[in-house]
Amino acid sequence: MTTFNDRETAFEAKFARDADMIFKSEVLRGKLVGRWAADLLGMTGAAAEEYAVSVVVADLEKPGTEDVVAKLAADLSGKASPEQIRAKLAEMLPLAQAQLMAER
Repeated sequence: MTTFNDRETAFEAKFARDADMIFKSEVLRGKLVGRWAADLLGMTGAAAEEYAVSVVVADLEKPGTEDVVAKLAADLSGKASPEQIRAKLAEMLPLAQAQLMAER
């Protein structure tokens, strides 16, 4: 019976690690997209970083990315369409995952 318990514990640990990695990659994706948007808005330095954090916070409000798309579309007002924002979110997720893997 210990083999079964060991396997169960291992699967639970893997699930927790995977969930943590997904969360971290989505947060980093939000920061990367926030920096991209800040650049479009002409922000630099601390203002750009603060804006990137505000994008991450917006992403935590509701499940999914539509809250981020709505925030960025409103903030960027004509500088990027919702489709461009969704494309940038999709583009940045693998980059965020790669950065996190490189940090391991």
